[in-house]
Amino acid sequence: MPKEQGQGFGFGLGKMKELAAAIQKAQQVQEGAKQLQEDLEQMEIEGAAGGGLVKVVMSGNQEPIRAEITQEAVDKGLDALSELVAEAMKDAYQKSTDTMRERMEDLTGDLNLPGLGG
Repeated sequence: MPKEQGQGFGFGLGKMKELAAAIQKAQQVQEGAKQLQEDLEQMEIEGAAGGGLVKVVMSGNQEPIRAEITQEAVDKGLDALSELVAEAMKDAYQKSTDTMRERMEDLTGDLNLPGLGG
């Protein structure tokens, strides 16, 4: 079969401009992601259980920072205290995960590259 001439990559000038714009946007997203990572490391996200009897604080990256346990929680006994700590940890983890997801969606929301999001 004869080769068709002038096919190139099948990109017209308009497609090249779209590709250049997409690459520029991807670079902006990469820079934004780096800043987001730094912001998440500095965040303190609190999870609570038992109406505040136990609080757990994590960074936006789900790194534990501290736990606050009231005397009332201690007085409930070890089993109840263990459950309260676990619930507070789950609450903090869910909040930090939601925060990370929301911030990433804000960052990449208008990036229209095939196979990413949306």
